[in-house]
Amino acid sequence: MELNMKDYFKVVRRRWWLIAAIVALACGATATYDYYFPNAIYEANSKLIVTNSGQNSMTARPDMNEINSNIMLIETYKEIIATPAIMEKVVQQYPDIRMDAAKLSESVRVESSKGSQVMSISIQDPSLDQAVMIVNAVAEVFKQEVPQIMSVNNITILSEAKKSDHSHPVSYGMLMKSLIAFGLSLFLALGLVFLLEFLDDSIKTEEDVELYLGLPTLANVTRIRKARVQKNTEGSKKKRVGESIHVGIHR
Repeated sequence: MELNMKDYFKVVRRRWWLIAAIVALACGATATYDYYFPNAIYEANSKLIVTNSGQNSMTARPDMNEINSNIMLIETYKEIIATPAIMEKVVQQYPDIRMDAAKLSESVRVESSKGSQVMSISIQDPSLDQAVMIVNAVAEVFKQEVPQIMSVNNITILSEAKKSDHSHPVSYGMLMKSLIAFGLSLFLALGLVFLLEFLDDSIKTEEDVELYLGLPTLANVTRIRKARVQKNTEGSKKKRVGESIHVGIHR
């Protein structure tokens, strides 16, 4: 059976209460959970630059070959940061992190822009203090360990993470979460409604009789409201009483 746009609207109108109930329940549950269990997430980041070993950037002329070499090294450094050689050192030197090397490696994210010598180390955590401490610790330990691992000293910390720079959480607020819940629940509710309509093989209209049974419609019994039936019944009683009075007087 092919449905046109009017049929879709009829399906939605017939089960609008189910759609409204699902959407209201989802939005209400989301808002309640966010109110009683707020889970703000903070992100802190520190930036490192890969420079030429021993180069004074204020006086030396830039060597494009060395710059390109440093840019190529960044991909290697991004892999080194996440290895146990760095993470275990971080955990040992900063016991306040309260996180093992494997978990720390999963939490830290290292990014770099194409063609840039700058790397960004970032981490997200429910505690702003913890996020700032971890990202600065990783940057400092990585800077210390690179000369031993790569036999070069070309890492400089451009900027350390500061609480004042990351005071706003990066997680979604209640309004955004409610909007997301509204969109997802509406999508799921519509899907459920059309699924129920597809599984429902009962005959509701005269069009269904012709479509499913292939028979012509000979009569149509419409639904009458209870109030209208009562009104017609009372009117009939009054009419019969009036007729009886009229007949009595005539006699």
